[in-house]
Amino acid sequence: MLVSTIAGAATFALPKDGSTVVGEVKVVVPTPDNTLLDLMRHFDLGYDEITSANPRVSVWTPKANTRVVIPTRFILPPKPWEGIVVNIPQRRMYYFPVPKKGQPAQVITYPISIAREGWSTPLGTSKVTAKYRDPGWFVPKSIRDEHREEEGVELPEYFPPGPDNPMGMLAMRTGWPGIYLHATNRPWGIGMRTSHGCMHLYPEDAAELFPQLKVGTPFRVINQPVLVGDAGGQVWMASYDGVAEYPDQPAPATLAASLLDQRIMEAVLAGQPLDQDRVRKLLADPSAIPQSLNADSPALSTALAALPAESYAFAPYGIDANDASLPEPRQHRDDAASVAP
Repeated sequence: MLVSTIAGAATFALPKDGSTVVGEVKVVVPTPDNTLLDLMRHFDLGYDEITSANPRVSVWTPKANTRVVIPTRFILPPKPWEGIVVNIPQRRMYYFPVPKKGQPAQVITYPISIAREGWSTPLGTSKVTAKYRDPGWFVPKSIRDEHREEEGVELPEYFPPGPDNPMGMLAMRTGWPGIYLHATNRPWGIGMRTSHGCMHLYPEDAAELFPQLKVGTPFRVINQPVLVGDAGGQVWMASYDGVAEYPDQPAPATLAASLLDQRIMEAVLAGQPLDQDRVRKLLADPSAIPQSLNADSPALSTALAALPAESYAFAPYGIDANDASLPEPRQHRDDAASVAP
């Protein structure tokens, strides 16, 4: 049977037991006509996330029967959990909507593109100050000059609303001058360093977030290349490539030490020591997949090898999907043959 779908963002109920880790990692085996870019968009991941989770898999031509890791387990950012929190090195944002009466508190997370070197997004707190449908974009002279120098091509002074507008079709302005959270006309760049300070969303993610987000929503931007969380009685850690141009930020090793200091003592007292080798390896080789640091838990490679593989038989997005329009629903054979783990 054929079914159609457009994948949405990852939405989770906020843990009530003190846990700070949500989601699960999965493994899929795609049909030969799919690329890692198709998988990353379907599962609402960014380029850096899908490639770091699958370092030996070709982005464009995964081999037949390749097991592709889908890193959809996330360590939540430091509290307060309100409004929007963007973690620049993680290249991901979290939206903590105000709970509806009688409903559990939730978190919704989206991958984003971040600023190119030299165009850093401000750190700190702000708020959503305005929302725009079908925005036009007057291109700043500094961006036109840079594009002419690097690409040898002159950008127009103005992009009208439409699928070729780099602002996309939906934009949310922050209190920082010229800094927006907005859709993009180049969705295959989500998860990369592509912007001039703004944060880019897949068009479908912007369409999902835009009607929910109110003007005045708190907006916090952090630079935290190491995240430590707790779940299932274990300590989890993930690390990301740092963004060096922010001044006065602690080194990843220093940040990890401060985050783990109390947990190391508690683990020793509980007779469940943490594996310091895993900490060192994560710092040396950043990974988007949170890993358990408990010495008695399986290594990540062992845990991934034990996961069953699901067949992924959605049709590829196609080259026409690389603009600011919403992608067309894609077909999937839900009676596709099962895949052996």
